[in-house]
Amino acid sequence: MLLGLRQRPEPAGVGALVTVLAEGLPQWRQRPLVVPVPSWKRQANPLPALVCRELVRQLGYRRADLLERSRPVLGQHHLGRTLRLANQEGAFRCRRGPRLGEALGRPVLIVDDILTSGATGCSAATALETLGWQVVGLLCLARTPRSRTRTGRPPSGP
Repeated sequence: MLLGLRQRPEPAGVGALVTVLAEGLPQWRQRPLVVPVPSWKRQANPLPALVCRELVRQLGYRRADLLERSRPVLGQHHLGRTLRLANQEGAFRCRRGPRLGEALGRPVLIVDDILTSGATGCSAATALETLGWQVVGLLCLARTPRSRTRTGRPPSGP
């Protein structure tokens, strides 16, 4: 469904997903600042921005386009976790630090569509934190399943 929404964005569908997602969000003292993950592709992924728009509309969060790509990265579809982390390292820069009093107590949520390894979110968080933002989490609509062994069972361990 998400891949279909990437190709044919449907605001009503994204709105319904955000309504369900919002039920599990904590109640912060101060409404979060939501920061969409920017795409590096010419045909940008519209979902992070659409999710942010819905969070603003439905919950009164504030959106800030603080991130930009500092360099292109490889497509990550066929990369393992270690290569994804290396691929995303330094891939973002933060456009500005917080203005006087802006970041004090305001949680910042990075918004993406699908979480696989966390490499994109970690790189984005590092860029924001370097300039003084307080990143409290990564908000995604979906998570890819853990990889399975040849027996079809999930790998053992944490």
